[in-house]
Amino acid sequence: MSWIRGIRCQVRAWRVARARWKADMAEFKVAQKEARRKGEWPENPGPPPTGFSLLPWLLMGMGSFSNLLQGKTSNPWIGGLGLFAFNSLYIYVVFRSFVKEKRTAVSTLVALVAMGLITCGLALGYGGSWLYFFPLLGLATGAVVRGPRLGQVGLALTALAAAVSVYRAGWDAINVAYGTFLSTMVTAAILSLSEAVRELRAAREELARRAVEKERMRFSRDLHDLLGHTLSVIVVKSEAARRLAPRDMEAALGQITDIEAVGRQALTEIREAVTGYREGSLATELDRARSALSAADIDPVVRQSGPPLTPQTEVLLGWVVREAVTNVVRHSGATRCEITLDGVLDRARLTVADDGTGGAGPAAGPAEGIGGTGLKGLTERLATAGGSLRAGPSPRGGFTVTAELPVEQADLASHVVTTTGTTAPREP
Repeated sequence: MSWIRGIRCQVRAWRVARARWKADMAEFKVAQKEARRKGEWPENPGPPPTGFSLLPWLLMGMGSFSNLLQGKTSNPWIGGLGLFAFNSLYIYVVFRSFVKEKRTAVSTLVALVAMGLITCGLALGYGGSWLYFFPLLGLATGAVVRGPRLGQVGLALTALAAAVSVYRAGWDAINVAYGTFLSTMVTAAILSLSEAVRELRAAREELARRAVEKERMRFSRDLHDLLGHTLSVIVVKSEAARRLAPRDMEAALGQITDIEAVGRQALTEIREAVTGYREGSLATELDRARSALSAADIDPVVRQSGPPLTPQTEVLLGWVVREAVTNVVRHSGATRCEITLDGVLDRARLTVADDGTGGAGPAAGPAEGIGGTGLKGLTERLATAGGSLRAGPSPRGGFTVTAELPVEQADLASHVVTTTGTTAPREP
């Protein structure tokens, strides 16, 4: 018998839900006592309401049940079957009303309509205490219908209860209509407010979790970009100092001095990255790029044109210069690297191109394949700011990284800088 098995499964599910609700309530009471002891407001709003919270209202039907037992009801078998059907549908509807997916299901709405038909039939057939099934119907309706149509449905149900009550018991039974309206609206309001509070609390926890994840990602990217570039420069300059030491000690000491300066600057930047206030300067990054490229025997060429950029844009493009030049020094095997910055209309475009035979690193792929950790992080940063990043082999050989960012218009004269080895003065 499949229907008996289904009933057993449903009863078992209710028992599990009841046990879970009791455990949540016990935990909530403990949290309340602890909060009161500390003089704080408890954060936990308690376990969410379930269908069990609406079951005690079935006692409103005790008058009808008493009439059946005392033989005051004509056709008691019909009344008994109606009472059993109403209570069964009520339990079915209220338990489904606390699950958002089930609340709007067709089966729930059909069961609610069936409850309405049974209520009207019993109230019209018997009157008296049977009229109090309308407030119970209002409770179930308020639990299911929570939304823009609540007002229309509540008024329609109240009008139906008023008409049936007046027909069966006269104007003295108009309080049934008032109770129906009140039970519908108050139930919907309380359950909607409870659900909204829990959704807001869940949203706050999710935002806090995402903020932590975002900060971890920022810190990870910053450390990768800082240490990767800095250590690459230190390695390149150390190799240059080792090569120069046997024949030109003064030049080797110059490289060692640069290593010391880079290390000190890296310590400062790491401290700023930890506190989250590090700002970069594009001019500083270009100077460092030129120094790192020169130390690696790569000829640097820097070209700039367009209006001055905002600090936020300079920070992001400075990161691109840092990461791209680090990859050129590490992997390209190039002899020349061109860094070009163009301001076109409302966008700034930065291009870092080399003539080497390598790429962006072992993980790099084809034209759109940005596979390195640093370039992936930069792609996410630029996308957040409304920009884009592309990296891949150049048609003329070598590897090219191109970054584009939207910038604010500035009514300033453009300037052009052409650098070969060292940066030339800007021309108005």
